[in-house]
Amino acid sequence: MEEKGKGRKYTDIRKLTDNRFLNLYEMDALDSRGKPFHYYFASRNKEEKLPLKTGEAALNGIVIYAVLKDDPSKIVMIKQYRYPLDAYLYELPAGLIDAGETAKEAAVREMKEETGLSFEPYTNGNPAYERPYFLGAGLTDETSTSVFGYAKGEISGEFAESTESIEVLLVDRQEAKRILCEERVSLRAAFLLISFINGDDKEPFAFLK
Repeated sequence: MEEKGKGRKYTDIRKLTDNRFLNLYEMDALDSRGKPFHYYFASRNKEEKLPLKTGEAALNGIVIYAVLKDDPSKIVMIKQYRYPLDAYLYELPAGLIDAGETAKEAAVREMKEETGLSFEPYTNGNPAYERPYFLGAGLTDETSTSVFGYAKGEISGEFAESTESIEVLLVDRQEAKRILCEERVSLRAAFLLISFINGDDKEPFAFLK
């Protein structure tokens, strides 16, 4: 791993907005020839916790890979309205990690809030698959952690936030293939659906070992 700060390609950084959830930063960046230019990125992290300052991948959000406890041939998906697209997007349940939460605790809470279902995390997988990974480092330093497990209970919108327009779907492998071919899908959901399509009902998390 490259030492933090070694060969640093910026001279200063400024926070341009003051929002609770997401902020814009401006960097005095340097190109490969040392020529200065302005670079902009978004972050969910506090200014002192920016990964470019700490050298760490902060825990920002989770995405939930949940198969039904009573029928592992189906995975829980959502169809959610996304304001930047003015359209509905096929996704997996997801959300932000609150202060003091682990990724698994956040997954249990977010599953209940978005779907009404209870969530039981799978705990025997390779820890490498549950690390925080960067989502789109050309635009943001945000990370997402995948949490795998079982869902059960009754679908309900009782706990949903007013700013979220969500339809809960229970999707089998044939429908998952159709969604990938025909619908607008988030990248996180797309890659995880590929694992689901190639999975096994008897050992739905065998790919994590």
